[in-house]
Amino acid sequence: MTGAMLRLMAEDTADLEIIGAAAQDALVRVGDINLDKKARRFTMMLNRFRWEAAGETGPYERIRSALSFEGVLSVKSRRVRHDTDEALGSLLSIAFVPEEEPPGGVVRLMLAGGGEIAINVECLDAILIDTGPTWPTPRRPDHEQG
Repeated sequence: MTGAMLRLMAEDTADLEIIGAAAQDALVRVGDINLDKKARRFTMMLNRFRWEAAGETGPYERIRSALSFEGVLSVKSRRVRHDTDEALGSLLSIAFVPEEEPPGGVVRLMLAGGGEIAINVECLDAILIDTGPTWPTPRRPDHEQG
Protein backbone atom coordinates (compact mmCIF):
# COMPACT_ATOMS: atom_id res chain seq x y z
CA MET A 1 0.00 0.00 0.00
CA THR A 2 1.67 3.17 -1.13
CA GLY A 3 0.13 6.58 -1.50
CA ALA A 4 0.97 10.20 -1.96
CA MET A 5 3.97 11.43 -0.07
CA LEU A 6 3.28 14.31 2.32
CA ARG A 7 4.87 17.72 1.97
CA LEU A 8 3.47 20.04 4.64
CA MET A 9 4.44 23.56 5.71
CA ALA A 10 3.45 25.40 8.89
CA GLU A 11 3.56 29.14 9.47
CA ASP A 12 0.83 29.26 12.13
CA THR A 13 -0.55 27.13 14.95
CA ALA A 14 -3.33 25.59 12.84
CA ASP A 15 -0.80 24.45 10.22
CA LEU A 16 1.46 23.03 12.95
CA GLU A 17 -1.47 21.00 14.33
CA ILE A 18 -1.75 19.26 10.94
CA ILE A 19 1.97 18.47 10.95
CA GLY A 20 1.65 17.26 14.55
CA ALA A 21 -1.19 14.90 13.62
CA ALA A 22 0.79 13.49 10.69
CA ALA A 23 3.95 13.05 12.79
CA GLN A 24 2.25 11.58 15.89
CA ASP A 25 3.87 8.31 16.96
CA ALA A 26 6.86 8.79 14.65
CA LEU A 27 10.02 7.06 15.84
CA VAL A 28 13.24 9.05 15.96
CA ARG A 29 16.82 8.09 16.76
CA VAL A 30 18.82 10.65 18.76
CA GLY A 31 21.50 10.35 16.06
CA ASP A 32 18.94 11.61 13.52
CA ILE A 33 18.43 14.93 15.34
CA ASN A 34 20.54 17.85 14.18
CA LEU A 35 20.90 21.54 15.03
CA ASP A 36 22.75 23.57 12.39
CA LYS A 37 23.62 26.68 14.41
CA LYS A 38 25.03 28.56 11.43
CA ALA A 39 21.90 27.99 9.30
CA ARG A 40 19.70 28.27 12.44
CA ARG A 41 17.88 25.09 11.41
CA PHE A 42 16.70 22.16 13.56
CA THR A 43 16.05 18.89 11.71
CA MET A 44 15.08 15.39 12.66
CA MET A 45 14.59 12.31 10.51
CA LEU A 46 11.53 10.31 11.47
CA ASN A 47 10.10 6.88 10.84
CA ARG A 48 6.56 8.24 10.52
CA PHE A 49 3.47 6.08 10.98
CA ARG A 50 1.22 6.75 7.96
CA TRP A 51 -2.00 7.66 9.78
CA GLU A 52 -3.50 8.94 6.53
CA ALA A 53 -3.32 5.41 5.04
CA ALA A 54 -4.11 3.36 8.17
CA GLY A 55 -7.44 1.64 8.60
CA GLU A 56 -8.61 -0.01 11.80
CA THR A 57 -7.25 -3.42 10.85
CA GLY A 58 -4.30 -2.64 8.56
CA PRO A 59 -2.16 -3.16 6.69
CA TYR A 60 -0.01 -0.50 8.36
CA GLU A 61 3.00 1.40 7.05
CA ARG A 62 5.80 3.67 8.13
CA ILE A 63 7.70 6.08 5.90
CA ARG A 64 10.98 7.96 6.26
CA SER A 65 10.28 11.68 6.77
CA ALA A 66 12.15 14.87 7.57
CA LEU A 67 10.86 17.49 10.03
CA SER A 68 12.59 20.87 10.14
CA PHE A 69 12.24 24.24 11.84
CA GLU A 70 13.87 27.44 10.57
CA GLY A 71 14.89 30.60 12.45
CA VAL A 72 16.02 28.62 15.49
CA LEU A 73 17.46 30.69 18.33
CA SER A 74 18.13 27.86 20.81
CA VAL A 75 17.21 24.26 21.63
CA LYS A 76 16.81 22.66 25.05
CA SER A 77 15.90 19.10 25.90
CA ARG A 78 14.69 17.29 28.97
CA ARG A 79 14.71 13.54 29.57
CA VAL A 80 16.28 12.82 26.17
CA ARG A 81 19.20 10.37 26.09
CA HIS A 82 22.24 11.98 24.51
CA ASP A 83 24.70 9.25 25.50
CA THR A 84 24.07 7.13 22.39
CA ASP A 85 23.00 7.95 18.84
CA GLU A 86 20.92 4.74 18.86
CA ALA A 87 18.55 5.92 21.64
CA LEU A 88 15.01 5.82 20.28
CA GLY A 89 12.08 8.10 21.06
CA SER A 90 8.45 8.23 20.03
CA LEU A 91 7.03 11.64 19.11
CA LEU A 92 3.68 12.15 20.84
CA SER A 93 2.84 15.75 20.01
CA ILE A 94 4.05 19.06 18.60
CA ALA A 95 2.83 22.37 20.01
CA PHE A 96 3.72 26.05 19.63
CA VAL A 97 3.74 28.39 22.60
CA PRO A 98 3.86 31.98 21.29
CA GLU A 99 5.76 34.72 23.07
CA GLU A 100 3.86 37.73 24.39
CA GLU A 101 5.21 39.67 21.41
CA PRO A 102 4.64 37.66 18.20
CA PRO A 103 5.88 36.15 15.97
CA GLY A 104 8.42 34.26 18.12
CA GLY A 105 7.83 31.43 20.53
CA VAL A 106 8.74 27.91 21.52
CA VAL A 107 7.97 24.73 19.60
CA ARG A 108 7.54 21.86 22.05
CA LEU A 109 8.16 18.31 20.83
CA MET A 110 6.76 15.91 23.45
CA LEU A 111 8.18 12.37 23.50
CA ALA A 112 6.89 9.18 25.10
CA GLY A 113 8.26 8.66 28.60
CA GLY A 114 8.21 12.37 29.46
CA GLY A 115 10.96 13.56 27.12
CA GLU A 116 10.73 17.02 25.61
CA ILE A 117 12.62 19.11 23.09
CA ALA A 118 11.97 22.86 23.26
CA ILE A 119 12.94 24.86 20.16
CA ASN A 120 13.00 28.64 20.58
CA VAL A 121 12.18 30.19 17.18
CA GLU A 122 12.00 33.70 15.73
CA CYS A 123 8.72 32.74 14.06
CA LEU A 124 6.92 29.53 13.23
CA ASP A 125 8.43 28.07 10.05
CA ALA A 126 8.19 24.27 9.88
CA ILE A 127 8.26 21.65 7.13
CA LEU A 128 7.40 17.93 7.17
CA ILE A 129 8.45 16.06 4.04
CA ASP A 130 8.15 12.35 3.33
CA THR A 131 11.37 11.15 1.75
CA GLY A 132 10.23 7.53 1.26
CA PRO A 133 10.09 4.65 0.80
CA THR A 134 7.28 3.03 2.80
CA TRP A 135 7.58 -0.30 4.59
CA PRO A 136 5.06 -2.49 6.42
CA THR A 137 4.76 -2.37 10.19
CA PRO A 138 2.82 -4.97 12.21
CA ARG A 139 1.11 -2.67 14.71
CA ARG A 140 -0.97 0.46 14.79
CA PRO A 141 0.05 2.77 17.69
CA ASP A 142 -2.51 2.54 20.49
CA HIS A 143 -2.52 5.12 23.26
CA GLU A 144 -5.25 3.28 25.18
CA GLN A 145 -3.10 0.22 25.95
CA GLY A 146 -1.34 0.21 29.31
